[in-house]
Amino acid sequence: MNSILTNKWTKVVVFLASLGPLGLLIWEALHDDLSANPTQFLEHATGDWTLRFVAITLAVSPLRKILGLPNLIRFRRMLGLFAFFYGCLHFSIYIVFDRVLDFHGIWADVMKRKYITVGFTGFVLMIPLAITSTAGMIRRLGGKRWQMLHRLIYLTAIAGVIHYYWLVKSDVHLPLEYAAVMAILLGWRVYAWYTGPGRRTPARSIARKQPETAAVD
Repeated sequence: MNSILTNKWTKVVVFLASLGPLGLLIWEALHDDLSANPTQFLEHATGDWTLRFVAITLAVSPLRKILGLPNLIRFRRMLGLFAFFYGCLHFSIYIVFDRVLDFHGIWADVMKRKYITVGFTGFVLMIPLAITSTAGMIRRLGGKRWQMLHRLIYLTAIAGVIHYYWLVKSDVHLPLEYAAVMAILLGWRVYAWYTGPGRRTPARSIARKQPETAAVD
């Protein structure tokens, strides 16, 4: 398995698979298969994929340790950036098709509608993660500060679940499923931190790592 994970073509496969949801949405749009409310359909679909990629990104660290596959780390940066990519699509559909570039109305939504407030907060928290996901930014920030900054993904995950829960209002089974997944992934980190042999990763060792991640363990 590790030989597959280290193969240069595996990253290409993961990249193309991550574009799959976008390709499906484009296909459905071209065939007029976006339901009676295309804007809402696209908002929900891209929002779902944002949460899924956040969860997949957070799942890399537990899986690499539980399954004994350290080379899974090679894909975490890409997966984290795809979470940001689908988050950008989600937000863009809202401002272009839902609010039709009415920035006054958008700001009013952010200020007054709590599910949009928390969703917007989660999206904004992803921006520094994407910007600082390179080796150069790790060196500029220093390993300790970079690690602290990238813990924002935990808040992004929580904000995304709350945003979804407050949005749907009545049929909350999907938001609760996401909440359960995020709780397990974040709970594992708390458990690993308290039971691991070293509770802190030296800053210098973080700075030497390749930028294979858009989030900390």
